[in-house]
Amino acid sequence: MTSEQSVEPESSPEETATTEETAKPRHAGFTYRLGRSLISPLARLVYRPRIEGRDNVPPTGAVIFASNHLSFIDSLAIPVAAPRPVHFLAKSTYFEGTGLRGWISRTFFESIGAIPVRRGAGQAALDALDLQRQLLEEGLAVALYPEGTRSTDGRLYKGRTGVAFLALQTGAPVVPVGLIGTDKVMPVGAKMPTVSERITVKFGEPLDLSPHGPATSGRARRLATDDIMAAIHALSGQELAGTYNEAPAQGTIEKIKQALPHERR
Repeated sequence: MTSEQSVEPESSPEETATTEETAKPRHAGFTYRLGRSLISPLARLVYRPRIEGRDNVPPTGAVIFASNHLSFIDSLAIPVAAPRPVHFLAKSTYFEGTGLRGWISRTFFESIGAIPVRRGAGQAALDALDLQRQLLEEGLAVALYPEGTRSTDGRLYKGRTGVAFLALQTGAPVVPVGLIGTDKVMPVGAKMPTVSERITVKFGEPLDLSPHGPATSGRARRLATDDIMAAIHALSGQELAGTYNEAPAQGTIEKIKQALPHERR
């Protein structure tokens, strides 16, 4: 889970983040097991989520949950609704605080399956991608947002190719996820979620993207990404934005970069 401008579960090699300990990802410890056993039932009781397609989630083995992204609470909604443990990336500052407040923050994020990462570019992004690959190779489930960041207008933006890259590289199936109503439970800028709204979490049928080709092929990654986004759209029913979700370019050079086609798009 992340705030408005913070690091979110990353979705492409070019998205920003790097691991604190890339060689040994921290996951599924006692805190997570305890937190999952307590938080999931409590959240389901309070928020009464409508959950569809849980049978589509493979019970074991590596799997990638690829979801639309509307709210801060999306990274809680997916683990709460999923029938198995799910891991995602969250900015490392959530784990680095001191005192009681730091302990509460660290314990909470560990309890919902978050893995600490640092923001950065270049090698940092590759390290984050490598961490996700390690988790998948261990047969775990990870949650990623192909759009890269939250949609502030409710539309579904074009997907970046990181999810497809991981799926093609590891052979992990992709389960598309459609989240509906999380932006009403906790709109952008809200400090606390409301309990007057309900959310819907839809798990689609697993996608086998291997027919598109190897992970080294830019065309394969792009076509696989388009398949993922089409599946998410079918579940969420959102209006399509037809473009990428990124901040307006600052300066002439950045505007040129955004105008030029590049593979991650």
